[in-house]
This record gives sequence, structure tokens and C-alpha cells, in this order.
Amino acid sequence: MDGSGSSTAWGNRGFGQQLTISGARPQQNNYRLDGVSLNDYANGAPGSVLGGSLGVDAIQEFSVLTSNYSAEYGKTSGGVVNAVTRSGTNSFHGSAYEFLRNSALDARNFFDGPTIPPFKRNQFGGAIGGPIFKNRTFFFADFEAIRQSKGISALTTVPSLAARAGLLCSIPQGPPNPCTTTQLPAGANANANGVDLAAAAYLPFFHLPNGDIIGNGDLAQYTFAGQQVVNENFLTTRIDHKFSEKDALFGSYLFDRTPYSAPDGVNDVLLGSLSARQIFALEETHIFSTGFANSVRLGYNHETVNNNESVAAINPLATDTSLGIFPGRTATQLFISGVTPFLGGVGGEPTYFYRWNTFQFYDDAFITKGTHTIKFGFAVEPMRLNIRALSDPNGIFKFGSLSEFDDTGTFVRSTFLQNIPSRFQGGIASTLSPRNLRTTLFGVYLQDDWRLRPGLTLNLGLRYEMNTMLTETHGKLSNLRNITDATPHLGDPFFNNPTLKNFEPRIGFAWDPFNNGKTAVRGGVGMFDVLPLPYQFTLLTTLAAPFFQYTAINNPGAGTFFSGITNFPANKLRATYIEPNPKRNYVIQWNLNVQQELTPNLTGMVAYVGSRGIHQPFRVDDALMVLPTKTSAGYVWPFISDPADPNFGGPLDPFNTNYGSIRGLWYKGHSYFDALELQMVKRMSHGFQVQGAFTWGKSIDTSSATMAGDAFGNSISSLNWFDLRLGRGLSDFNIGRTLVVNGTWEVPSPKSLSGPAKWALDGWQLGLIFQANDGVPFTPTWGTGDDPANTSSNDDWAYPNRLGGSGCNTLTNPGNPAHYIKTECFSVPTAPNLAFWNQYCDPLPPTLGGTPVDPNSLLCFNLRGNAGRNILIGPGLTNVDFSVFKNNYIKRISENFNVQFRAEIFNILNHANFAPPTTPDNSDIFDSTGSVSDVAGLLSRTTTTAREVQFAVKIIW
Repeated sequence: MDGSGSSTAWGNRGFGQQLTISGARPQQNNYRLDGVSLNDYANGAPGSVLGGSLGVDAIQEFSVLTSNYSAEYGKTSGGVVNAVTRSGTNSFHGSAYEFLRNSALDARNFFDGPTIPPFKRNQFGGAIGGPIFKNRTFFFADFEAIRQSKGISALTTVPSLAARAGLLCSIPQGPPNPCTTTQLPAGANANANGVDLAAAAYLPFFHLPNGDIIGNGDLAQYTFAGQQVVNENFLTTRIDHKFSEKDALFGSYLFDRTPYSAPDGVNDVLLGSLSARQIFALEETHIFSTGFANSVRLGYNHETVNNNESVAAINPLATDTSLGIFPGRTATQLFISGVTPFLGGVGGEPTYFYRWNTFQFYDDAFITKGTHTIKFGFAVEPMRLNIRALSDPNGIFKFGSLSEFDDTGTFVRSTFLQNIPSRFQGGIASTLSPRNLRTTLFGVYLQDDWRLRPGLTLNLGLRYEMNTMLTETHGKLSNLRNITDATPHLGDPFFNNPTLKNFEPRIGFAWDPFNNGKTAVRGGVGMFDVLPLPYQFTLLTTLAAPFFQYTAINNPGAGTFFSGITNFPANKLRATYIEPNPKRNYVIQWNLNVQQELTPNLTGMVAYVGSRGIHQPFRVDDALMVLPTKTSAGYVWPFISDPADPNFGGPLDPFNTNYGSIRGLWYKGHSYFDALELQMVKRMSHGFQVQGAFTWGKSIDTSSATMAGDAFGNSISSLNWFDLRLGRGLSDFNIGRTLVVNGTWEVPSPKSLSGPAKWALDGWQLGLIFQANDGVPFTPTWGTGDDPANTSSNDDWAYPNRLGGSGCNTLTNPGNPAHYIKTECFSVPTAPNLAFWNQYCDPLPPTLGGTPVDPNSLLCFNLRGNAGRNILIGPGLTNVDFSVFKNNYIKRISENFNVQFRAEIFNILNHANFAPPTTPDNSDIFDSTGSVSDVAGLLSRTTTTAREVQFAVKIIW
């Protein structure tokens, strides 16, 4: 193992699996097919909308380089994943297959209703290879397709029937029955139940509950099974031609197209996405002499992605333009604390279009002379990324909880039902224009593997790699050179190029201490640069003024939802800040491992792997805020302290009043990774092979984000950039312990059998894959949507206090999906004493709706809590997959003709592997008034399917 974990990616972060290798971020790996880089527009793993890659039958060789690889490999500071396509031979060979899954064979998912959602999946294809001209020209082709329709159970949180009628529980928490309710008061713009008319118009977007009442009775569950439809077609071809014994040429082509549709998170709009990619590789190798050869390689990587296009309305109201805030647009997005977000009517979901093209040129020379094996060469890769980003074109309104209370538990208000939004943000679609980003990567290297003496080889390498400064074809680049500037710098240079001195030395060794071929000691250390490639700037370049009008307004005022925003003030637009003079961003890797042959068929390995990331990208979704004051108890955000001011208790202006929000990127992050790795491999003997790997590691950083603040589903969107030490914690992708064991057994059959008995008992093969690992970390928050700390940031959540005491050594309740977080182990931040409270704490927090805080409670809403980033660990994973194969060789057709029947059972134990609580919906411990959230610690998703059975037939010849 390599200290890696994986998680399913989001569209703007790439559709491929987010693989982390040796503590590196997913965007720091390089994926290669036939020597051509396959990295997608997000610099992540290649993959379709389903998250994976097909075409296994087309792969001849596969390897993963996890640490301290040679200088020939660039464009990476993580791992290198190499694949080589299969070639044809002088004989024809191939396969044809079909795999079938059906919900009639599956178990019930933990979140399924009484009926298992329908699921049908057909995966079929075939491969063939052989000669075109014997001994000279060969071909290989592989086609694979998926036709899938799958019901996905979704657990959502919606307003209860009582809340919809304006009847709200008058206590902050407790059992729903009995619960004394408070009827919302009547108003000029309210219906008979006291519900604001605008809020009443939007309530039908939240479906009527069909599940349990939650918490105090204001919320309830709504479960639905949305149908996910996928049609994927995948093709790989390769042609090899041998001109002579010293000259050979091959070319390969890959095509993959996957349209996808599924309902949005609350079953109102059908959304569609598309991924389509094409890869070309052409390589000529010439042997000049016995000690000198050269390879020239050309490559092309093209990808088209349409992410989250609205396909059709499921709820008819989703097409109603009378509910929009912009002319001709449909309903706006709604974020209500504790309620599953409504992401707008048709066309309201943020939609992104990517067109990614890279042209690749490589030359590699090989010289063998005496004890030296030398390889040197160069790489050139022009990159073209065209983006069209419809970011929040219908706008977003944010609200606090459905019911809010003061610090005594008295009901104060319902911000949504009474139309008191805490924030509005959105972009005007008509101001959108594409961004066409350009850069070119250059790399040269020299690698010498020097056999110093028998049993000892030194690996000495040096690579130089840089990329040109990012440009936009029409000069539409905008960057604040100082974060307090009133106007941005437009056009080139975007910032100063930090890659011009990127020399990367790499040193390693391989030692056979006993010269018997049974013991190997390997180690090394090297430098690997993280280049500022286009993926780092997709969301920074597309949404910045003056080339796009995106606004963010705090506290827009009562009654402004959904028709009160008539214009975008010039000082509320969004800007971009990228550190103008970044330092070189690199990773130092080191490793040491010992491999020992224990028996002729059994090998063990123990390894230590480490890395240190320096000047890593530190991405913030909104850097604009009121800067806090550092005190003995931590950071405190100031407030308007004049009692005569009508905004007494409210936030001060942020440090740059020329903008409504600022997206930021600094190159000041740091990362630290250390891991112990153990591996045992028993090669095939007596029909049995097994291998196991265990990794015990820890990855720590100050930020895990590159493309966006919330890089992973368990990430928080922005960290406190004014003091990076506050964000130091477990990496968002950290998985402490991982154990994987897999094996196959070719079941022996009695040799004395013949005829039907031999056919029935011969050719059986059993397979098993077992995986167990710790969960990923996540962060406790509070008050999301209402900015309880008065930061004036778009990322409007706060940190709570962590408490000690009995039962709080651990902070979670494993096995309790309704209350996974121990809420009793946290509190709203409190002042250390009354003197501190009188000096620093806000006596009238806006989130309490005009009710003052009791000084004796010491509650200090504007104090940053002491709970750190990623101190909570999500549920772990345990999974067993089992397979049964029946091989039927029909030798009257040919010696290798095999009709193989398969039965594969995924998650055979039907173990529910829960995802961590959704951030921030279910990681909020308290709402913005300090009341315990009804959905704190609610687990609403699984990371693996329930037990699924797959049958297949495969013909191999």
C-alpha cells in the first residue's frame, strides 16, 4: 500500500476518483497511458461521470509509482499511475462478455424505503487482436459499454407540516411530542398562518415529509429514490508496426463518452452531465546501436465536460419565471440552516462547461555504457482550457434556522418563514463570457542508474520543469495585486512566475546486502514541484469583476426575498486575489523499505514513506471579512459598540469595502505525511495466491484545497487565512489505518473424474477482496447561514468550543446514524470571565433578533471557538467482495477457448458504510442562536452500495 485513499470527485473538481498517494493532494498525481498524460481539466484522474475508467481488457501493463520515482517523470509531486495498452500478436485472440445487475438480486440499502429502488445495469463489450501483416503489423481493439438505470435513495430534511402552517416549536430542542407551539403573528405580507407570502410561494419546492419528525418538531424527513441514468461507450484501439529489427512505431486511440442524468438534491429538477474524452498516442523507437536508443512520442488529450445542466422540471413550479429574482429566470436557490438546500428552478443550478486540450511532445534517449544506464530527454505540453461558468445564475438567499431562540430558550423568530434573509449572492448570466486559459509546460531531465558494485545501484537524477505564465486569449484576467486594492490589475501578467528555477534533484539506491537476490533495501529522497497549471484558476478567473458581475450582500434586509434585490451595488461585486509574488511550491519525498523473500513463493516488505509540502496552494472561497483581534482567549471579531448606533452589535465593515466578496489563493500552505507500510505477497502456487497490505499513516496540513475551498465532501469551505496555524490539522483526505487483503483459489478437482462429472467439478475459482479503513476527518461548526461571529464573510459559519469531561475523550457515537456527533461535548464559545466579556463580547448579536445576551452566561458569539479543523473522525469502512468463476475450456475449438461464468457479490455482508455528516448541513452543532441543531450529526448517505449481485458470461479465445 502507499498511504492512499480515494473518494468520489465532484464535477468541478474532476469526475475521476480522487486518489491520494503518499500524502499528496489528488491533483498532484500524473496519470499516463502509453506515455501520454491523461490528467483531466481539474488535473485529476481520468474518468467518466461514473467516476472510473473502462477498458481493462485493453491494458497490457499497469503500475503505480508512489514515492521517489526517477527524474524522467514530471508534472507530479504525488504518484505516477502508468498503463500500457495491449498489442496484437501473430495469432488472433480476444474476448466477448456481458455483466448483468438487477435490483431483484440486491439487498436493501440502509436508507431505502420498504421497496428497493429499481436498478438495472448491463455492461457488455469485446476485444480482438491479431496480425495485419504477419511479423510486421498488428492491431488490437477493445469496446465496452454500460447501460445503467439506478434508483438512489436520498434522505433529505424538509419543513414539517406544522412549520409549513406557521406553527413552530417554542422550545429549542426536545421531543416533538408534546411540544408547545407558537403561531407566527399575522403581517401585511403574510398569509393567514403568519407565513410570509414569498416564503409560502417557495414552500412547495420542499416536498411534504414522508418520514420521521426531527428534533423539536420543526423539521421532518423526506426520502425519495431518484433515478440515475447512464449510457457509457468506451473504445480503445492500437496498431503496432515494425519497420525493421531496429525501428518500430505504434499508435493508440481512446474514446469515452458518458451522458448522465439524475434529480437534484430535493427532487425538483432533473440534471444532466456529460463527459467525453479522446486520447491519441504515437511513438517511434529507433535503436542506433547496442548501447543507444531513442523514442519520440506525440500525444493529444481532449476532454469535453458539461456539468449540471438542467434537463427538465420534475416539480412543475421549477419552470415558473414569476418566482425568479432576475427577469426570465426561474426560482432562486434557498439555503436554510438544517434544511436540505433547494438549488433553484430549471437553469438555477451552477453549470460549468469545460473544453480541455493538451498537445504533448516527448523525446527520450537511452544510453548503456559500462556500469551506467543513462536516460535523458525533454517534454513540451501546451495546455488549452476553455471554460464557460454559469455561477448561481438565479441567485442564492441564505437564512438561519426555521425557529430561532435567545440564550434563555425563548422563541424569537423564523428567518425564512418571516422573510429575514441573512445573505444574498448571485451572478448575472448575461454578463458571462468564456475564459480561454493558456500555458505551456517544459521539462528536461537526466537520469543515471549507476551500478556501483554488484548488489548496489545508485539512482541519480535531475529534472528541470517549468510552465509559462498563465494567459487568457482576450486578456480577461483580473487580480487584486494587494487584497485591499480598490481596483484589480487586468490582463498580463496574472502574477509573477515562481517556476523559473525549478531544478529537482532526486537520489535513490537499491542494495542487496547479502548478494543472494532474496533481500532488497531501497530508499531515496527527491524534490517534486507543484506547477501553477490552469486547474488552479478555473473558479478564480471565471467569476471575477469586471468581466463577470457576481454580487454578495450581507443582511439585505427584511422582505427582500425574493423580489427585493433590484440591482447590484458596484461595491458588492466579487473580486479575485492571487498572491502576486508566490514562492516556489514543491514537495520533498523520502522513503526507505526492506523487502525479503521468506519462501520461494512468499515475500514480505516493510516501508517508511514521508513527505513535506512547502508553499502549497491555500485556497479560500471568500477572503473578505472583518479582521479579528487576537486576545488571550483567542481571536475575537469586533462589532459596532456604540449603543446609540441603530446597528449596535452588528459587524463592522470588512477590510475592503470596494467588494462584496474576494476569492483568494495564497502559496503559503504546508503539509506533512508519515506512514508505515507493511505488505505480504504469496505468489500463485498450488492454485492459491493471496496478498495483503496495511498502512498506518497520518497526513497533516494547513489546507487541503486547490481548486475550491471545499475540495472534498467533508471539507469546510474557507479557512482563516490571516493565521494559517489555525487551520493546521488532519488533511481532509487523511485515512489513518487501511487494511486490504485479496486472494484467489483455483479449486482442485479429482483427476480421476471424466465426462460430465469432470465438467461439473473442474474449473472453479473463488476470489475475495477484504477492505477495512478508518474514516475521513471533518470539522464541527455552528450557525451556518447566519454568520454568528460577525465575520461578514460569505462563508458564514463559526467554530464552537470543544469541552472536556466525562465521555468527551471521543467526540462521536459510532453506530448512531441519527446522532453521530456528541453534541454535549461542544458549546457556543464563552468568555473566560466577566471582565473579558465586558471588554470583547458582543452584547447584542444580530442572530438573536434583538434579544441581548445575559452577561452571566458568558456567551461570546464573536469569539472564535477552540474546536480545531478536522477533529472529528467519520465512520470507517468495512467491505467484503466475493466472486465465483467457472472456467469451461472447449479444446475442440482451440486450446485456450474458454467460456467463463461468473457470479460476483459486492458487499456480501451487506454492511452499511456511512459517509461522514454532510458539511455544513449536519456538521453544525448549534444553529446561529446557540440552540442545538436538530440535524447535528445526522448521517444521510452511505459510501458503498448495499449487497449487489452481478452475473456474467465471458468468452475468451
